[in-house]
Amino acid sequence: MALNNTYGARPVQQETAVGAGIQLLLLALLGTAIGMGPAGWLTGLVFAFALWAVLSRALHRSRLRTFGPANRVTLGRAILVGGVTALVADSFESAPPVTLLVGLTAVALLLDGVDGKVARRTGTSTALGARFDMEVDAFLILVLSVYVAMDLGPWVLLIGAMRYAFVAAARVWPWLNAPLPPSTARKTVAALQGVCLLLAGADLLPRVGNLGVVLLALGLLVWSFGRDVLWLWRTARAAGTATGAATDEASLERELQDLVPVPVSVSERQPVG
Repeated sequence: MALNNTYGARPVQQETAVGAGIQLLLLALLGTAIGMGPAGWLTGLVFAFALWAVLSRALHRSRLRTFGPANRVTLGRAILVGGVTALVADSFESAPPVTLLVGLTAVALLLDGVDGKVARRTGTSTALGARFDMEVDAFLILVLSVYVAMDLGPWVLLIGAMRYAFVAAARVWPWLNAPLPPSTARKTVAALQGVCLLLAGADLLPRVGNLGVVLLALGLLVWSFGRDVLWLWRTARAAGTATGAATDEASLERELQDLVPVPVSVSERQPVG
């Protein structure tokens, strides 16, 4: 049985290896096109290895038998994000190829809604796929915030770091891990982060315009996270109050049972023999 499970997992693991190979090919094309420096190459290689290692481990733990078409779309987006990451790292050493960076980012953002639709139409929605999609989105926002911060200042990093700060806070306050209700507003705000950062990074607007766009994105993100945290806190508080009330009621019932003698049935009062 163990051999069958291992054999069934091979095609899934092979897809992650193919993804890593495509990532390396993209890095080679970018390096040839722009003469990418050591920082870009090193960052791109680290991203490729980390993507392969983390995704392979996640697939092994989830025991998926097939990778699925939706995950292939997300993997393609992750490969594009790896290219964007390498270009942003390279921009610390030389002038960034803005057109190429914007093009890769735009395609990655456009494909953001495709994997979810593919998963629903093919009936291949999984918890791993949803988490994979979310992590790719979060990392792209982080990379874009780093790029824009080089022009507008380090405060822009708050946009990319906010989701990771939330995850870290959830380790301290477990009530933050509770599931949130679906929200169109939350999805819209999340999608706008990439669009606003891409617009600022493309440098199509004057600096004041870029500043306004990024401030708007940050304000919406703070509002969205604040609303969700408040909802989680109220829900946890209400659950704690209900649990406390149930505990108090049970304690009161036990005390009453100790004070009031239990009625003895007629048969129990009859002497034996």
